[in-house]
Amino acid sequence: MTQKSGPPPIVYLLLVLLLGAGGFWYFTQRSSQPEIESEGNPQNPNPNGTAGQDAPAFASPVTLASGTTVRVNGSTSMVGINQSLKQAFENQFPGTKVNTSAQGSNRGIQDLLAGTVDIAASSRALTAAEQRQNLVAVPVSQDEIAIIIGNTNSFRKGLSSSQVLEIFQGKQTDWSQMGGNPRIIRVINRPPVSGTHQTFKELVLQGGNFGITANITTLEKDVTTPLIRALGVDGISYATYAQVANQQTARIVPIDGLTPEADNYPYKRTLYYVYKQPPSPTVEAFLGYVTSPSGQQAIAAP
Repeated sequence: MTQKSGPPPIVYLLLVLLLGAGGFWYFTQRSSQPEIESEGNPQNPNPNGTAGQDAPAFASPVTLASGTTVRVNGSTSMVGINQSLKQAFENQFPGTKVNTSAQGSNRGIQDLLAGTVDIAASSRALTAAEQRQNLVAVPVSQDEIAIIIGNTNSFRKGLSSSQVLEIFQGKQTDWSQMGGNPRIIRVINRPPVSGTHQTFKELVLQGGNFGITANITTLEKDVTTPLIRALGVDGISYATYAQVANQQTARIVPIDGLTPEADNYPYKRTLYYVYKQPPSPTVEAFLGYVTSPSGQQAIAAP
């Protein structure tokens, strides 16, 4: 009985060589592929918009020594927030003091760099130049910019985002162009030192500039009450919503059919407290309280 002979040895040798070459190609190609970043580790390292510097989380203090003082200056839009946090902080920690002033975001940041305040209240994000000076912005709250007219203004309609853009750039100058009665639109603008002025340029004017026309007046000081008085029967301006929500002499104009309470209202912004690195223990304690549930509750309280 004859026995079948298997393949010649050369066949086995070729198979071994082919398998080895295939394995080498697989592992070398696999290792050369870029790794895909998981959703849990996004490429944007800076969700708070501080352009390269993440705001660290500070622990809320348990006790503070009597005599601890925090100095805050900055955005006029944050007067209400400053006062709410001042009262809550001083009540929580007897003997402490929070001194607040509101001379505008730019002035607050200048004072912070000069060392005359501990914290700057800012209604705009930090510039790259400010970040290079070791400033860090901590998001505190969200706010809306309201478009306002005087309560005696005969215009009773809303405006579109494009109409607002053209009004504040001086391209539309009469209320009749907006569907109102014929009358010149007087634009009352905040000064450039105002954080709200700067944010308005980004949010509303889409990075452009205010118009330079005869119907546009820029105030010398960033103050809301005189601004409202200046509206009269034909003026238009803007303010942080919290400052004008309950005003009797000004009326908020809906934008694209939306009022500031709407979730998709177009003119929303973030408000910040800014400090300089490295933070002092007092700054860490105050910001720890501000970002704690107690601090956020104080901000949200009516």
